[in-house]
Amino acid sequence: MTVTPLVVLDCDSTTIQDEVIELIADVAGTREEVAAVTERAMRGELDFSASLGERVATLAGTPESVFQETYERVRLTPGIRELITAVHERGGKVAVVSGGFHEVLDPLAKDLGLDFWRANRLELADGVLTGRTVGAVIDAAAKATALREWAAESGIPLSATVAIGDGANDLEMMRVAAIGVSFNGKPVVREQADVSIEHDLSAAIPLLDQLTA
Repeated sequence: MTVTPLVVLDCDSTTIQDEVIELIADVAGTREEVAAVTERAMRGELDFSASLGERVATLAGTPESVFQETYERVRLTPGIRELITAVHERGGKVAVVSGGFHEVLDPLAKDLGLDFWRANRLELADGVLTGRTVGAVIDAAAKATALREWAAESGIPLSATVAIGDGANDLEMMRVAAIGVSFNGKPVVREQADVSIEHDLSAAIPLLDQLTA
């Protein structure tokens, strides 16, 4: 029997090859500073919410035109379109939940044909970034909550869910899902994941046949 799956992916360094905040920081001139904080957060050495605030603060004064420029530089991860097609062929849903930003995830979601997506929002004033976010921060707990909400909304049991990510803030949603997948994961993620894959997301397609209704 074909199971209707829900696959929830992290965005940065999973769905796409880049860290969006680092692409934005290239324009703001704070790339090295932001990258160092990102790495500490992904290793689990720094609280995600605190690290997000620290990184976003460096972007203050950057014009909102940075979003289009950033999106044009985004590189899709090999296999993402094939994975999405495989899920949709089974009648399932694909979602991306990101500690990054709606301003870049929204056009990406449209391009990929995602069913659900959620991310942080950057605050703008007079056409420039203020260095703050708006609303609740999408942290590890929020990612797990999103997976549960999307499964319930879709009528898909948790036994038919897959969560794919690379960083420490993906671990909670990976624990909620039936199969937690490390993709090019940090050591802490590889240790705790059910499955580890590298380089190409189409390697996750066979996992869909291991799910149960």
